[in-house]
Amino acid sequence: MSYLDQISEPTLLLNEQIARANIRRMAEKARRAGVRFRPHFKTHQSKQVGEWFKEEGVKEITVSSVKMAAYFAHHGWTDITIAFPLNRRQLPQIAKLAPQITLNLLVTSADDVAFLRENLRPPVHIWVKIDTGYGRTGIMPKDTVALDAVMTELASTPQHSFCGFLAHAGHTYKTRHLGTIASIHEQTLEKLQALKARYAPAWSELELSVGDTPSCSVMDDFTGIDEIRPGNFVFYDLTQNQIGSCTLPDIAVAMACPVVALHPERNEVILYGGSVHFSKDALSLPNGSTIFGLVVPLNEKGWGEPLPQTSVISLSQEHGVVHTTHDLMKHFELGGLVGVLPVHACLTADLMKGYLTLDGKRLEHLSGVV
Repeated sequence: MSYLDQISEPTLLLNEQIARANIRRMAEKARRAGVRFRPHFKTHQSKQVGEWFKEEGVKEITVSSVKMAAYFAHHGWTDITIAFPLNRRQLPQIAKLAPQITLNLLVTSADDVAFLRENLRPPVHIWVKIDTGYGRTGIMPKDTVALDAVMTELASTPQHSFCGFLAHAGHTYKTRHLGTIASIHEQTLEKLQALKARYAPAWSELELSVGDTPSCSVMDDFTGIDEIRPGNFVFYDLTQNQIGSCTLPDIAVAMACPVVALHPERNEVILYGGSVHFSKDALSLPNGSTIFGLVVPLNEKGWGEPLPQTSVISLSQEHGVVHTTHDLMKHFELGGLVGVLPVHACLTADLMKGYLTLDGKRLEHLSGVV
């Protein structure tokens, strides 16, 4: 039976061959650069996809929540970084997980370190989050007063281990120029290297960690960096394609959507597939239009190239509105299926709670099992 015969509602398709190729390519890049590959698992959040990383030699991973860390610890991962600011209200869960694995936590202040020293008995590893320009969270590299205070607290916290400085150059997502990505990446490395030079005399084993998919996809030079933590690259999406991180054939997921209504008078097709499936993330195109996905034909082997001048132009809760051309309307039939390449694979995967591979296997997602 074809995988297509299993589909009666919006279903997130996963091309295992493409995903494995993306994993292999990034793992090989890390090996060539001589850096540790600690991929972020927040994009796929799947025990089965995690096994594909193990087959490429990955032993350490990154997650974005305590719940995600517990899920992957349950499935055999023993060295996990929670790349999210310390949530003090989850101290009981952290204390339960810490003795089971090598658990790495993020702090953004000296007070965070003092809190862990005074309240967390099981030993953990601590990364100090640095804001290298993204502007979301972390200590600014020039804020030596705050950094010195953090380091003083760390020196008084013998039960926990200081790892080093960690950054996420998320502002690469705001650019559409490879030169700008390169500039952001180089500035990030320079800022972190300067911090290491300042504090390494007292902390000889201090490490540096970076991780955003655009930089890790485009750049090859990670001089002075000890580990990289990209995540979206396992699937990629239309946003990464527009940034320049990947080509369209590198995108490993597509949403299969039933066609439920046709409006040839305005060259529009209504899909069963809305914001509860894709999220509301949109992509602005150079021509000024906004889209929520590109439409691709489905076949027994997966999906083809996007149909020209055909995109999802609107999403409501369950509805997806596709605008196409008069000539291409004939490609759509009531009760048929089409694929949609997502704007943001991470959110789409989280909403869909699972995957269907092209050979008909169902793969789980954390949001669908917990």
